[in-house]
Amino acid sequence: MPFVILLNRNMNILIQQKIGQLDSFNVNSKTIDWLALEWYETNKRIQHKQTFSGKEVTIKFLNENPNFTQGDILYEDETSLIVIKVLECEAIVIQPKDMFEVASVCYEIGNKHLPLFYENDLLLVPFEMPLFRLLSAQGYNVKQGQRKLLQPFRTTVLPHGGGSLFSKIMDITTLPSDAQC
Repeated sequence: MPFVILLNRNMNILIQQKIGQLDSFNVNSKTIDWLALEWYETNKRIQHKQTFSGKEVTIKFLNENPNFTQGDILYEDETSLIVIKVLECEAIVIQPKDMFEVASVCYEIGNKHLPLFYENDLLLVPFEMPLFRLLSAQGYNVKQGQRKLLQPFRTTVLPHGGGSLFSKIMDITTLPSDAQC
């Protein structure tokens, strides 16, 4: 059973680990009480929040990054579940034409140290007008829209080691000059 403390004085629920995921959990007749998080709060280890029904929740993950995502169950009692709901935000939606364009866009965004997310062959970035204008001016297919930023785009390439990251990406995404198509 997960370690959860209910402090009666203020009815504050202390959560120190996740119980599971909603899509693989038998809810039965329990009420789902959503705990809304912005995309940038999904990795915060200590938070004080309030659920949709008004329950006070304190999250303390002292030894690890929580990596919260949509549907994470944080608390269960006889009648209800507290479940993470990641809120939509304004985002830049990029639809790359090919792997070369994926590499180029990732390089541009990585150089700005901005978070990048992936969803159904689309790249998503929290909206910033200067970046939107830059990507548009460079000819990329970009749109502005409301999205849930759920899947961070992670790389296993270590930066600044033995040639530039961009040159490594370009080597991976381009054919050798003697290759036949």
